[in-house]
Order: sequence, then C-alpha cells, then structure tokens
Amino acid sequence: MPGKVTRASAALLLLGALAYTAWVLEAVVRTGLDPVRTYVSELAAADQPLGGLFRATDLAAGLLVLAGAVLGLRAARAPEDPAPGVPRWARTAPGPAGRRPWLLAGWAALALFGAATALDSRLPLSCAATADPACAAREAAGLVPATHTAHAVSSGLAMTGALVAMAALTLAARRYGLWPLLARTGPFLVGLALAATAWTLAAVASFESGAGHAALGAAQRLQVLLVAAWIVLLAASMAREAARTGGAGRIGEDSRP
Repeated sequence: MPGKVTRASAALLLLGALAYTAWVLEAVVRTGLDPVRTYVSELAAADQPLGGLFRATDLAAGLLVLAGAVLGLRAARAPEDPAPGVPRWARTAPGPAGRRPWLLAGWAALALFGAATALDSRLPLSCAATADPACAAREAAGLVPATHTAHAVSSGLAMTGALVAMAALTLAARRYGLWPLLARTGPFLVGLALAATAWTLAAVASFESGAGHAALGAAQRLQVLLVAAWIVLLAASMAREAARTGGAGRIGEDSRP
C-alpha cells in the first residue's frame, strides 16, 4: 500500500503542476493581455474572454496538488508497518516522519498552496488593472468588488505555502536522506524562486507607486513557472524512489542503504 500511495501522490502532483502552467497557452492563443506586464491571474479575470478556462485550470491545479499533498502528509505521519507476524497493536506508534518536522511542515505547506490556489480560482478579479487604466482607477478608488482584496489574500497564501513547501521539503530531502534527485537539484530551484519572488514584489511596488510595471508579468510568470518545475521535480523524485525500492517505501522514508 505505501508504494501505491507514493505513486498516487506523485501522479497527482505532476498533473497539478501541469494544470498550474496552463497560462503558457497565451503563447499560442490571443488573450489580449501583455505577458510582460500583466498578472497571471488577470488571464482568469471575469471580463476576459478565456477567463473561464483559466479559472478551471487553476481550480484543477489546486485540488490536484492539495490531494497529492494530503496523501504525502498522511503517509508521512503514518505509523511504521509491523514486521510479518507482529500484531497490529505492536507496531511503532509514531512513524519515522514523526521525528522529522521539516517533512511534515513541507507537506502541510504544500497542502496550503493547493487549497489557496483552488480558492483563488473562486475569487476572480473583475478586470485587469495592469492592462485597463479604468480598472486600475476603480481599484485605487475602492470601487471594485471585494473579491479583489480576497484574491490578493488567497494569492499571497498560495505563494507563501509554495515557497515554504519548496524550502522545507528540499531541506528535508537533504537532512533526512530522502529523494536524492530533489536533494541535489531542489536548492537551485528554491534559490531561483526566491529571486523571482523578490523581483515580483519589487515590480508590484513599482506598479502600485506609479513608477512603471518593471516587467511585472515576466517576473510573476517566472515565479510560478519555477514553483511548477519544483513540484514536477518532487513528483519525479518520489516516483524514482518508489521504482528503485520496488514501491515498498513510504513517502518520506529514508532512502539511504
């Protein structure tokens, strides 16, 4: 069963990452928004022609990642399987992950990312402020629906959860001897994601102060692309370890000989 849980979690995370990058369709379909200066979430705004499509893919991404993270969290918290012939009551009470706080924190943060992303899709912007001066004026005057504020909060929670998950699970992989592929490559992606986040925050501040968009759209697209790439790396690492161990290992089980 643990091997099946590992593979199911990896598959859900992979599908979630693919849905989370649905915005790349703007490279082949006309959206009317400039990807260099507009928020990714503005593709899903209520007044955009393809808003329904992007809201649906965001919802799917959030639910898929949430499900994969919940499987990971439950498996990491599960008690160890008893040896053959040992009664169920005699199994070890907390499993090995009970002594691995970074692992549990990482899975919980990834679940938060998934839940907040799904919620984000249900709180769409009414218009695209970075592309529509009239929308920006209404937003500045507080004349837009309350979903604009709620969307900002859910988006902030989603990205906070993603960054915490990236850092915590990468640290867990290195500290606890888990998922060698993630342990080797994860720090590089985490560093890039933090740099992209700093760029995004600086661009947002520049736009809101009236100093220019500072390639806000490019910065945020790089940020979300790096999050998706890290989730793919996590899923690949889990699947690789499950295959290497014949599917016998629990999610988060020490992979060292």
